[in-house]
Amino acid sequence: MAHEVDYRIVGSDMQFVEVELDPAESAVAEAGSMMYMTAAIQMETIFGDGTSPRSSVMGALLGAGKRLLTGESLFMTVFTNQGKGKQQVAFAAPYPGKILAMDLKQLGGTLICQKDSFLCAARGVSIGIAFQRRLGVGLFGGEGFIMERLEGDGLCFVHAGGTVHPLELQAGQTLRVDTGCIVALQPSVTYDIQLVGGIKTALFGGEGLFFATLTGPGRVWLQSLPLSRLAGRIYKAIPGIGGGRREEGSLLGGIGDLLDGDS
Repeated sequence: MAHEVDYRIVGSDMQFVEVELDPAESAVAEAGSMMYMTAAIQMETIFGDGTSPRSSVMGALLGAGKRLLTGESLFMTVFTNQGKGKQQVAFAAPYPGKILAMDLKQLGGTLICQKDSFLCAARGVSIGIAFQRRLGVGLFGGEGFIMERLEGDGLCFVHAGGTVHPLELQAGQTLRVDTGCIVALQPSVTYDIQLVGGIKTALFGGEGLFFATLTGPGRVWLQSLPLSRLAGRIYKAIPGIGGGRREEGSLLGGIGDLLDGDS
């Protein structure tokens, strides 16, 4: 069973979550996400996903291998309250958006989330991988091909970019979504990839060649600002690297934007 932790989420756009731990309770988080911690919190870097404090070498290697496939660090950090009273540790969001508290016990014990959205969880939550088995997803799924599978009965916290939009899909109801806009979904939701319209739309529509189709029943969480979209716009704006110009206010700069499709 996962540790039962208390928490509070602070802020509006650049949020952080403060987790309160009783003596001997622990939270596990991605390396580099800690914001602050009180004096009696002990920090330990572990190899693997940290599900069991006494896992075998082979179990640790398997856990680390799962994280390697998702593109995440091989290491995670465990924060444990070694004091006699309550202690706090806080984790910050990596870019503007919202932090969502997900109670896995209420969600059926399993949650599938985008590989870069997991922030932290109560110790005892298993962090593995979820392959999307359909051929179309495997070939063209991009960000959604390999996702993270969170399992257990405790609290976990995921981060979404921009505004979060939760949806409850009924049985047979289908929603078409940009692959990067998916934050999380319940395992009962079917995930597939489809081509965006005709050839002209696919090549010149600006929305990419493929989108995800989500079919209920189950709940999904969407984000309005995927990290990949934000990073792409920043890269394009860098002068001399992504095509951005120093003279953004000039006539030539405006014409260049029109030609590039930026205006």
